Amino acid sequence: MRYAILGDIHSNLTALETVLAEIEACDVDAILSVGDIVGYGAAPSQAIQLVRELGVTAVKGNHDSAVAGELDTRLFNPFARLAAEWTTEVLSEEELQWLRELPLVTHLEHCTVAHGTLAHPERFDYVQSIEDADPSLDEMTSGVCFVGHTHVPVSIMRLADDPQRTAYTIDTELDLGEIGRALINVGSVGQPRDEDPRTSWALFDSSSQQYTLNRVEYEVDREARRIRDAGLPEILADRLFLGV
Repeated sequence: MRYAILGDIHSNLTALETVLAEIEACDVDAILSVGDIVGYGAAPSQAIQLVRELGVTAVKGNHDSAVAGELDTRLFNPFARLAAEWTTEVLSEEELQWLRELPLVTHLEHCTVAHGTLAHPERFDYVQSIEDADPSLDEMTSGVCFVGHTHVPVSIMRLADDPQRTAYTIDTELDLGEIGRALINVGSVGQPRDEDPRTSWALFDSSSQQYTLNRVEYEVDREARRIRDAGLPEILADRLFLGV
């Protein structure tokens, strides 16, 4: 099976369309989403529509949960809170219900998908260190679990020949056949935060056990204009140019 994995989309329609065009040329069998389909950006309905039309297997992110009325937006910074409240207002009740029904974790034949962590997905904790990743690595029943949430691509792993040692890499190509377990953050489609404004998506071939992270230029101007035209905070448009 060849899987395309989408990091946090965050209602960025231009980035999503760019990534999907790349995926279409790659002959994949399934598309996965690590959640946060909405939030921050100005095209939530269009993003949801595309994800649904393509039959993407998606899990629920914290912004999805907040927009759907399940998570207190007071936990968000002021700009994220304003965007979440705006998103709730512009989505239909049917779209909000679809977000509510997304699972926190999906276990597939060749991999697992979660948003923040696998150990306690309902907390939407961040994996920002090896220590943060250890509980999820302990919990894993498949060889690889794909996550997002931090918007920073990184792979944290335990080697098959040294299962007690946890290490990390920012390499964009990995042979997972040499790895016992791997918790892989695929970055973000719609709002990268590794100081690289290019959109991000990943490809995983379960037969060859090859993983590749792809970075693609997209029309940032177009999406920034959409955010400004919607009356959302200016900073949400500006940060797209910086990848922060």
